[in-house]
Amino acid sequence: MIRVPSYTQGTWHNEGAETELYSAITQEPIATLIETNLNYSDICTYAREKGGPALRAMTIHERAFRIKFLARYLIARKEEFYTLSTHTGATRRDSWIDIEGGIGTLFTLSSKARQELSDLPFHVEGSVQRLSRGGTFVGQHICVPKHGVAIHINAFNFPVWGMLEKMAPAIIAGMPCIVKPSPVGSYLAHAVFSAIIESGLLPDGAVQFLAADKPGDLLDHLISQDSIAFTGSAHTGLKLKAHPNVIARNIPFNLEADSLNGSILGPDVTPDMEEFGLFVREVVSEMTVKSGQKCTAIRRTIVPEDLVEDIIEAMRARLETVVAGDPHDASVKMGPLASREQGQRFREQMSRLEEVTDTVYGSSFLGFRGDARATSGHGEGSGNAGDVGDAGEVGDAGEVGDMGAVGSSLMEPRVLLCRTPLEVDEVHTIEAFGPMTTILPYKTIDEAIRLANRAEGSLVCSLFTNDDDVAREITLGCAPWHGRFMVINRDSAGESTGHGSPMPHMVHGGPGRAGGGEELGGARSVLHHMQRVALQGSPTTLSHIVQQYIRGAKTNDSGVHPFRKYFEDVQIGESLTTHRRTITEADITLFGGLSGDYFYAHFDEIAAKDSLFGRRVAHGYFVLSAAAGMFVDPAPGPVLLNYGLEELRFTAPVYPGDTIQTKLIARRKTNRQQRETDRYPYGMIWWDVEVRNQDDTLVAEYTILTLVRRREALPMDEPEPPL
Repeated sequence: MIRVPSYTQGTWHNEGAETELYSAITQEPIATLIETNLNYSDICTYAREKGGPALRAMTIHERAFRIKFLARYLIARKEEFYTLSTHTGATRRDSWIDIEGGIGTLFTLSSKARQELSDLPFHVEGSVQRLSRGGTFVGQHICVPKHGVAIHINAFNFPVWGMLEKMAPAIIAGMPCIVKPSPVGSYLAHAVFSAIIESGLLPDGAVQFLAADKPGDLLDHLISQDSIAFTGSAHTGLKLKAHPNVIARNIPFNLEADSLNGSILGPDVTPDMEEFGLFVREVVSEMTVKSGQKCTAIRRTIVPEDLVEDIIEAMRARLETVVAGDPHDASVKMGPLASREQGQRFREQMSRLEEVTDTVYGSSFLGFRGDARATSGHGEGSGNAGDVGDAGEVGDAGEVGDMGAVGSSLMEPRVLLCRTPLEVDEVHTIEAFGPMTTILPYKTIDEAIRLANRAEGSLVCSLFTNDDDVAREITLGCAPWHGRFMVINRDSAGESTGHGSPMPHMVHGGPGRAGGGEELGGARSVLHHMQRVALQGSPTTLSHIVQQYIRGAKTNDSGVHPFRKYFEDVQIGESLTTHRRTITEADITLFGGLSGDYFYAHFDEIAAKDSLFGRRVAHGYFVLSAAAGMFVDPAPGPVLLNYGLEELRFTAPVYPGDTIQTKLIARRKTNRQQRETDRYPYGMIWWDVEVRNQDDTLVAEYTILTLVRRREALPMDEPEPPL
């Protein structure tokens, strides 16, 4: 029997009240939840005083590398997680979304953080804001780690993904986590969490695990530096969000609630079009993947009124191929709901919806008990939890795989039809969390938009159309009510990740009923856990604070050409001022011949008189090239190559006869992981370049990126994480 204890203050707590957790497949005990009487105040203090300082001592990139190495560690153990996941009712495909989707999220968020955020303990955000005429008073936003703990209260449907997608950005931000999974499926979350602790990749106090049915008085002990992220029902989320201490201390609360998401079939689509088949496939997939237990599942299928019968028949044909049963059977496409309780809730909500709709596919649940191997769930009394139909019957539900001894949580897919959806509130307010959808007919595009928005906020809405004018009208009409909007046609379908797949690169959340929160979104997910601070002061002072050069700050002339220095030896703010060069007409002529750029402002003296410049000017790209020739050191050295150029501006014209001079300034640095194909360890240095003329007028400015060799390897250069 698997034991699921809490892990707090560096210790597993194996004694306490025991509650049996049941397999969704066998309905027999699979694990024991051990609820220890814990001191939540001490647990929070341990996170803030032990885990927080250890994380904040690292740079954002160092923390992100820990998450990357953790992902490698977990993916190597995925098969043991798959074995446990089956007992949640998940098929191999369902488990892949949860397990490898969650681990993949770690990889993605680590990568995005290292690409987009500063290699400092904090992030320097955006450009410098000039706040005074002379430029001696400027502003700069930075995002710093909060000195609190992130509380994560997770739902039952994705024990792994739900835990990891919250944990990764918090850790990268420098904030320790306390994880409380749902008891249902907590044995799977516990297995992954145990592997995280065993990896040794996160410092003590960075993560803690609460094995508990409810959060108890945890929220009473939070402070304003803490945060809460909750995934689950809107009712429970709003109850927690209204906790007196949460309100009094204005504790950030991210709520991601289940919502009645919709999918729209465009009015341009006909049954013979590819988009029709894509739409039906997506709706059926969202009904059956995870047995419809997804917060992003399509609950409302919005279709043109004249296509209702075609849609029903197409869905029927596809649903009849769905084999429901024991996920251990490779032929099974849909397993049972996660627990008997979830099955009961699903039946209750379906009963309410059936009062205002017509059932056009399916009629009940597939109740299994004892040695019953298969059933259609039809027949008298089939709506009760214990009733079993004739073994082996198929009926509307399609095939049913061998279930062995299974309880009442296997549901057949259900399709409802609401003939007057603009007049029936229930189909926009009641969510049955399982394998179902309701077809909602519309007459006009305006009606389709109104129906999509009637649920007053969803996590995702999708549209299937091959008409870009339709796509624009419906998308902009729906956008304010949905956190994500996916538009699919024959061009994008082949690589689409699907309606119900939140991607770590993009934000996940939604307004209104969906909770009004926001998770993921690449580097945005990290910044959610940080405090944005507006700094104001002189450029020199702010440069010293943020450890990056700010234009206008004092610089230090380098006694050695900076391109002769290794990465570690280059200091932020050190500079090189080059020799001068006078631009001639011959330079302009030769560059034009070399580049093929014979724009009139460079070659036609008469036409140039009427231009913005008043006379012939040098090519901007020649000025750029000439500047490079002035500051580049030609001999081999630690600088390996020019990696790119950013923020180029030509701020004043350069005329024949003007003399230019260039200043190169070290702006910021980032270590880069050495890969097996790299000959040397190296980092990236951003250099500000300022080009001025004989009157000290700035004529061009930009930033170049160089790869610079490091003297020594770093722990992040290890090809594999420590095990």
